[in-house]
Amino acid sequence: MIAKVKSYTLIGLVGETILVETDVNNGLPSFDIVGLADTAVKESKDRVRSAIKNSGRKLPTKKITINLAPADIKKEGSFLDLALAVCVLTATEQLLPANKDYVYLGELSLDGSLRRINGVLPIIISALNHGYKNFIIPKDNVKEASFVAGVNIYGAENLKQVISHISGEQLIEPAPLTEFKVEKNRIVSGSDISLVKGQKMAKRALEVAVSGGHNLLFVGAPGTGKTMLAKCIPTIMPDMTFEEALETTKIHSVSGLICEEDGIVKERPFRSPHHTATMVAMTGGGTHSKPGEISLAHNGVLFLDEMPEYTRSTLESLRQPLEDRVISVSRANSRVTYPANFMLCGSMNPCPCGNYGSEEKECTCTPSQIAKYKARISGPLLDRIDIQVQVDDVKYTDLTREEENETSEQVKRRVNRTRAIQESRFKNDGIRTNAEMGERQLKKYCKLSNDCELVLKNAYETLKLSPRARSRIIKVARTIADMEVYEEIQVSHILEAISYRQN
Repeated sequence: MIAKVKSYTLIGLVGETILVETDVNNGLPSFDIVGLADTAVKESKDRVRSAIKNSGRKLPTKKITINLAPADIKKEGSFLDLALAVCVLTATEQLLPANKDYVYLGELSLDGSLRRINGVLPIIISALNHGYKNFIIPKDNVKEASFVAGVNIYGAENLKQVISHISGEQLIEPAPLTEFKVEKNRIVSGSDISLVKGQKMAKRALEVAVSGGHNLLFVGAPGTGKTMLAKCIPTIMPDMTFEEALETTKIHSVSGLICEEDGIVKERPFRSPHHTATMVAMTGGGTHSKPGEISLAHNGVLFLDEMPEYTRSTLESLRQPLEDRVISVSRANSRVTYPANFMLCGSMNPCPCGNYGSEEKECTCTPSQIAKYKARISGPLLDRIDIQVQVDDVKYTDLTREEENETSEQVKRRVNRTRAIQESRFKNDGIRTNAEMGERQLKKYCKLSNDCELVLKNAYETLKLSPRARSRIIKVARTIADMEVYEEIQVSHILEAISYRQN
């Protein structure tokens, strides 16, 4: 007898339908899997055999052949275990074919229990787009899958429960749809912006950057608070929309980084890889292609502390995603595209010793050492950083002064207001922030007066700016205007935006 059931595999963040076909014939006892399966899938026959036995059923001493179609798609991971077991039981007439078109997902333990798998959310969204609505998955994945509307999610603890459900003996109740609720950003110890002493200009630049999604670089001596300022970013980031949360969760689900209790990413990511991170760790890929730090920071922040310490190739890998908001990873066996719409925040010293330009300490570096240190970050990459701000030394009086500083919650309210203005403006443009504007949006939403054009022209010629830098100055000026609720960009907004490119 031949049996067929549906399952899925992942290619990047896209689910591909897999038809599991099982044929049982007389002959020498064997259990073969064909259809371009990787080692994890081929090993599943041992898990399936033990799971079936320990669930009260048995495998006949016959020739069992399983085909995974289409045969030209590489099948990876343990997604298919449950589908294989159900298909074998159906083909051996120990289980009647289900009266619903189910999609089966899950990894089997030897005792028949179902283990949690990675990538359930992107698979279910892809399957829903293909017309499938009924899913039997491990119970530990139900929370994550319950945020998708229009599907029936049946969470099972083991194979025996799946058999009972399909045969109609004991039905599993579908999981209720979970409503997405925005939660306050966590204020971890020392990260509230009110605890940062002094640095008024740096705080202002930080708010401008977060309000418009602009890339930001802090330059200053060691100990001036660059890292502390960066760690304040998560506390003032705008609330995530449900669409953003789903986009982010898909990436984190594939990487196995989902909190089982929440089931969805509720806070904007803040990724801070060490400077020894490899280019593959940053961009993604590998033998089993996974998202890298660039994609894990999607809809959030990628913080690179001491940027010049990263390898040149790692830093240069940022250039394409900073422009395109996606990253394409090509390997010998695959080519996948991951979303990469993140805000880059970096920090660096002005020189190797860190004291160049300081009023308090003497710099011991030679001009050639300073030039070589700064050259570790290429001009094209610096050109893509909208805001470059000097973080000055903090005076002792600033540290001991008792005054009420703005809290992160107060700043976040302004950021949310500014982002709401941008969301309304770009609702028909397919973007969310000023930083994402292309030339078409710049012409439409950033018309400059003659006075603004004159100021910008003088800066362009004096500072020898590139056309890209000019566009980014206008984008920052647009954000400053939104923060002050101005319909048109003013000269003061252009001047402030220019001041962020002079470091």
